[in-house]
Amino acid sequence: MSDDAKSENSLLDLDMQVCFALYSAQLAMNKVYRKLLKTLGLTYPQYLVMMVLWEKDGQSVSEIGDRLYLDSATLTPLLKRLESAELVKRARSRADERQVEIRLTGQGKKLRKSAEAVPEAVLCSTQCEPDQLLQLRNDLHSLRRRLASSDLN
Repeated sequence: MSDDAKSENSLLDLDMQVCFALYSAQLAMNKVYRKLLKTLGLTYPQYLVMMVLWEKDGQSVSEIGDRLYLDSATLTPLLKRLESAELVKRARSRADERQVEIRLTGQGKKLRKSAEAVPEAVLCSTQCEPDQLLQLRNDLHSLRRRLASSDLN
């Protein structure tokens, strides 16, 4: 292959793609979480919902969706599975019958204590210093904001 062909293709090399670096890191991170969350009986998306509710119980489906960047078509089956597991209860809002509120059950509240070990185990798995992960998290939040406001979105 000539040097010209090589330099033309370098922009399309898989290892040069930010999206692939994010994707492959996400796969590795999900593998870590899958193992840790198995003991809690949660999938990663269910864990995210539970974290949102542990921060503030009694949120509407749309509030949870906004927080997690998920639409209700994706969120509703997740919430139904969490309800079947008796971790949450879904009920129509008294203030607005069109809204469904999600509340933790006693079992869902108790699960929080077991889940407290997850972040530290993830930190150990990354083999990074806490300040490195904090910077990475901040950079990723910034990237998400910029992508959300781009003309292509």
